[in-house]
Amino acid sequence: MDQPTSTNNRSRNRALLILAVVAVIGGLVWLTHLYLVGRYYETTDDAYISSDLVQVTSEVPGTVLAVNVDDTQSVERGQVLAVLDPADARVAIEAADAQLARAVRNVRELFAQREQLQAVIAQRVTDLKRAQDDLDRRQTLLADGAVSGEELSHSRDAVAVARSGLDGAREQLNATEAQIQGTTIATHPQVLDAEAAVRNAALALHRTQLRAPVSGVIAKRTVQVGQRVAAGSPLMALVPLADVWVDANFKEAQLRSMRVGQPVTLHADLYGSGVVFHGRLAGLSAGSGSAFALLPAQNASGNWIKIVQRLPVRITLDPRELEAHPLRVGLSMTADVDVHDTSGPVVSNQVRNVPQPTQASAGDDPALQARIDQIVMANAGHDARALSIARAAAPMR
Repeated sequence: MDQPTSTNNRSRNRALLILAVVAVIGGLVWLTHLYLVGRYYETTDDAYISSDLVQVTSEVPGTVLAVNVDDTQSVERGQVLAVLDPADARVAIEAADAQLARAVRNVRELFAQREQLQAVIAQRVTDLKRAQDDLDRRQTLLADGAVSGEELSHSRDAVAVARSGLDGAREQLNATEAQIQGTTIATHPQVLDAEAAVRNAALALHRTQLRAPVSGVIAKRTVQVGQRVAAGSPLMALVPLADVWVDANFKEAQLRSMRVGQPVTLHADLYGSGVVFHGRLAGLSAGSGSAFALLPAQNASGNWIKIVQRLPVRITLDPRELEAHPLRVGLSMTADVDVHDTSGPVVSNQVRNVPQPTQASAGDDPALQARIDQIVMANAGHDARALSIARAAAPMR
């Protein structure tokens, strides 16, 4: 009985020794890997896809005539998404065109009035000179009795009337000059005001077509055909999935070595571990989620308990990989940040792969300027040639 028991004890001790050696070796291997490799990587599975949410709103009130898109539909930048009734805008632009033509003719009349008043002044100067000459002759003849005192008095009255007429014509000319001084027909305030009204009406007509400001996928569409919408009403949202990014939430202790520009390896739960995304650390948030919460935690209270905070870190993705494996907003990701290189900045200056596209202004329409010039030229009369020269020399407004 003693011999088998002794043999079993030796076998058990040998197994425990082997297990201890394996555990020690495994621990040494793990520590070596942690020191040489693992400490240079920070990992989290608290990461999600984020993107811009571009709101499509109406800039003018109107009734919806057509809705050309629906949720989940992909659209291109500039594509017409919805159409408002343009009837009111077309009436307004016709009225603005007529007002511009009327303003040009009114200003043209002011320039013609100036020339007329200059001619009247020249006539008044002649009349005054003639009346003054008559008065001088009668004064020389008064001593000889050739003229009566009554005639001399009438001559004095004629000089006063002629002088008053000249002064009145000069004041009228000054009033007219005050309205047109330093301007031409093309640059007169009345004409510029009427042109602004034409532009405003043209903008309202242009805005009856709601176009996609960026390429993306339609989401949260609420507008319906026949609906009366007010200016500023949100009608739908547009998500540019070609420019999504990852918001990864790392613990405070993991942020110590993170710098902008560090490479990141990511996996999406949607595709599994077989698809690898590569990105760059683009920036660290200015504060934790709790700091920006609607009701921030009151850490000064007496029952405060320390909770490890997480800070959102933005990670940009490779556009070519996004094109091959599209992602959707809100999907889960796993992110591994390589923190070997700590030479980058902590605060980023640019957080996008490419700048967000700028939406073209509806007022930058060469055809509109050409139509305004045509209306002005058509009503400028004999001043049309001079007006065309002034238009060519003037800078574009």
